Amino acid sequence: MTSDARVEPFPLATVPALSRSTVRRDENVRKDETRLDEMWGGGQVILVDHRGRTPVLDGATALASRSAEAISAQRPADALLLGEDGDTVYWGLSVDEPMLGAVPTPANAWGVWPGGLSEVGEEWHDLRAIGGLLDAQAAGLFTTAVALVNWHARARFCAKCGGSVAGSAGGWASHCTNCGREEYPRTDPAVICLVHDSVGVNGEHVLLARQPIWPPERFSVLAGFVEAGESLEACVEREIAEEVGVQVADIRYLGSQPWPFPRSIMIGFAATADPALPLILADGEIEQAQWFSRAEIQAALAAGGEIEGLRLPGPTSIARQMLAGWAQA
Repeated sequence: MTSDARVEPFPLATVPALSRSTVRRDENVRKDETRLDEMWGGGQVILVDHRGRTPVLDGATALASRSAEAISAQRPADALLLGEDGDTVYWGLSVDEPMLGAVPTPANAWGVWPGGLSEVGEEWHDLRAIGGLLDAQAAGLFTTAVALVNWHARARFCAKCGGSVAGSAGGWASHCTNCGREEYPRTDPAVICLVHDSVGVNGEHVLLARQPIWPPERFSVLAGFVEAGESLEACVEREIAEEVGVQVADIRYLGSQPWPFPRSIMIGFAATADPALPLILADGEIEQAQWFSRAEIQAALAAGGEIEGLRLPGPTSIARQMLAGWAQA
């Protein structure tokens, strides 16, 4: 018996963890200072420390938000409007929280900063570590809060005259106190590409690489920043050629995910390359690169993300959903 079923190009396994925002954003509300003041009362606040960590509950699967009124009767000047979900208004606030010590990051996570234990016994974790453990609402709130906190921390002076800037529009803009120039949060585009061979529609092997600073045996798909005057597809071709020395073809879009470390958006692609070609690694940037079979990726996924010799990206990253989608194809 023959089958008419067509093999389709693989998609992402699911919506990337940090792309699941559910809150409502409204630019008109941000510009209404009176309305913002009214919205502060009864709101919930997501705290973010200088290492991008926030207090968590239930084994790091939920955020420990604070009542806005418990923090301040009046809206602080640096309060960041994250959005509204139903009748609840959510805010972000940068804080300096003393920590008693470090706590382990959740299983199968890759936290750049260790988790912290606060003086009141709360665990604080960063977005890389717990983004994949949170539900859609919490993941979107934490992602937005980290993005805005990072932008304000790095954009304290005017790019035109060097004067000090002050936040406005509920944290979604700033204006120079000297020349009046207005600025908005920056997002730096980066491509991330799953390269597979040309066997069939989706290939049988995938090319992964690791950077010298990564934990041992940690491999991921290839990625790099888009340069000025460059298209996304051209960036895919250039970055892969620069990092591992191979030419790719059949470039196609998969999906995207905000990655506020400090202010990127990862734009996912798939492409094909010839495994017979030699790999030429970028000195100082790529420590190791190799082709892995679908069976190896499937085994690592089934084992929670790692097997001997291979540790996959954590569930917070779009890279994990790219690999899971390819492995299921």
